[in-house]
Amino acid sequence: MEHVGHVDHISEAFIWRDQVGLMTKELGKAVGNKKLYVNLDSVPPGAYSTKYHTHSMQEEFFYVLAGQGTLRVNKEERTVTPGDFLGKPAGQNIAHTFYNHGTEPLLILDIGTVEGEDTCYYPEEDVFLHRICGKSHAYRGGDVLSDWTSEPNA
Repeated sequence: MEHVGHVDHISEAFIWRDQVGLMTKELGKAVGNKKLYVNLDSVPPGAYSTKYHTHSMQEEFFYVLAGQGTLRVNKEERTVTPGDFLGKPAGQNIAHTFYNHGTEPLLILDIGTVEGEDTCYYPEEDVFLHRICGKSHAYRGGDVLSDWTSEPNA
């Protein structure tokens, strides 16, 4: 594996795309990073970068490289343009998403920690996505077992 790369020559194995044209190039993974991910996200006009969510363990940093869009953080919205950046400390219930309201792709450098365990919470859907040991499990907040206890002598 090479430890030096070029964004225009990254292997398809490190590129993720969806049906509307959202694309993520996993730059860090392509050069062997293990504890830190570095992604280049290209959000097409009229699309979102992710569903609106928080992380319990994963810390993130975003830097807008090109285009313009709307950043939604904890129900507040603001326009972002090249040079804007956002830090998201883990476990702070900072929900976020980017929306491209412009006419050109919104290019975002997305950097964060790689965690063995993390829970994402999607507040608009009341869904938790728990990832551990390479597996993911999703459940709704309403499905939480309210009468269950870890108390051994209950």
